[in-house]
Amino acid sequence: MENIDFNVWPKGELNTAYAQYFIGNSYLAPLDTGHGGPVNVTFEPRCRNNWHIHHKSVQVLICVAGRGWYVEEGKEPVEMRPGTVIAIPSEAKHWHGAAKDSWFQHLTYMAKVEEGSSTTWLEPVVDEEYDKLP
Repeated sequence: MENIDFNVWPKGELNTAYAQYFIGNSYLAPLDTGHGGPVNVTFEPRCRNNWHIHHKSVQVLICVAGRGWYVEEGKEPVEMRPGTVIAIPSEAKHWHGAAKDSWFQHLTYMAKVEEGSSTTWLEPVVDEEYDKLP
C-alpha cells in the first residue's frame, strides 16, 4: 500500500458535500479558493468519483501525491503520478480517482470558465469497470 505524507499537502476534511458522487471516501482542502485558488482533493485507495461532464469550462488536475487514474470516455486510462497534469476539455465525459493500492491527491481548478458553466454528475464507476484498470 502506497501512503502519502499529509504534512506536504493537507488531507482536508471529509468530503460530505459531494459524497453522493463518490465511491469511497474523499477529502477536500481548499487552497486560497477565495481568490480562485485550487482545491486539494485526497482519495483513499479505490476511491473514485462518478462519471461526469463539465460544461463551458476546462477542469485542470495536477497530481501532487500518490497514484491515481484519469479516464475519459472512449480513450485509454491515464495513470496519474506526482507531476502529471491533465486539462479536461469542456463536454468530455470522464472520472478520476485513486489506484487500488494507493492514496491519491490532486489539485483541481476550473479554467476557461464561461457564463452558464455547470457540472452534470452521471452514473457511478462500478467495481467491474474499475477493476479492469491495471
